[in-house]
Amino acid sequence: MNLFSETPNPGYRLLVALVIGMALMLLDQRSDRVDAVRHSIGYLTAPVHYLAHMPGAIGNWLSGQARSRGDLMDDNERLTRQLLILQQRVQRLAVLEAENTRLRELLNSSAQLDSGVLAAEIIGIEPDPSRQELVINKGSHDGVYRTQAVLDASGLLGQVVEVGPFTARVLLITDASHALSVQVNRNGVRAILAGSGQPGRVRLLFVPDTADIQEGDLLVSTGLDQRFPRGYPVAQVERVEHDRSASFATVEARPTARIDRASHVLLVEGPPRDVPTPAESSPDDPTIMAEGQSGERP
Repeated sequence: MNLFSETPNPGYRLLVALVIGMALMLLDQRSDRVDAVRHSIGYLTAPVHYLAHMPGAIGNWLSGQARSRGDLMDDNERLTRQLLILQQRVQRLAVLEAENTRLRELLNSSAQLDSGVLAAEIIGIEPDPSRQELVINKGSHDGVYRTQAVLDASGLLGQVVEVGPFTARVLLITDASHALSVQVNRNGVRAILAGSGQPGRVRLLFVPDTADIQEGDLLVSTGLDQRFPRGYPVAQVERVEHDRSASFATVEARPTARIDRASHVLLVEGPPRDVPTPAESSPDDPTIMAEGQSGERP
């Protein structure tokens, strides 16, 4: 019998529904017979609960995605900054390692010298390509004097030509106005080594065509000029050209010193001496070249 179909009064229908609901509540509190009915009705109400909860779940998911993306971007930016900092530190460590290696080489070289040495750092170079000079961070306050020999771990670099209180200017052996006495380490043949004006090139002057000089020979300082230490590497012969029509052979060499890469140098200590003037200099002094031999200077 359908109670609602025969009763058109809506109030009566509401009253009947309330009575049935209260009866079910009382029955549910005092007995477990309604559990099966509740369990069965759960299959029907589950989609409704799911649909009702879906807007909130979607909102939480979108909020979480936006927050996660922002966190990822922040983490990426932070890690990028840390990577740059670590890369800079690695580069600095590489520079310090290379500098440490060069300093060790200088210490080993200084142990082979009979004279005392003073370590200095190169702080500047001559911008004029026709002048092969550099500036070091030691001056008269450190005992530096004119004509003092300057070396690196591999060979002779040049000599001091100008001294200030805290800096000094060094004339390199590759400068066109510089020359010194050398000898072939293999057989002792002596010659005058002059600069060519180019960073990595020097040449021997007035070498007889019959002189026993070969490619690969090591040229060392003789010490006869009383300015450079004896027996220290200066250059290595790279080209020997004999011309029967000429009185002298053409001999070119490459300095053993790393002129274009050195950052620290050694100054050989000794009694201070001034560079003699052209009127006072002797023709036998190889470090003071005649104008015709040295070439034009600006």
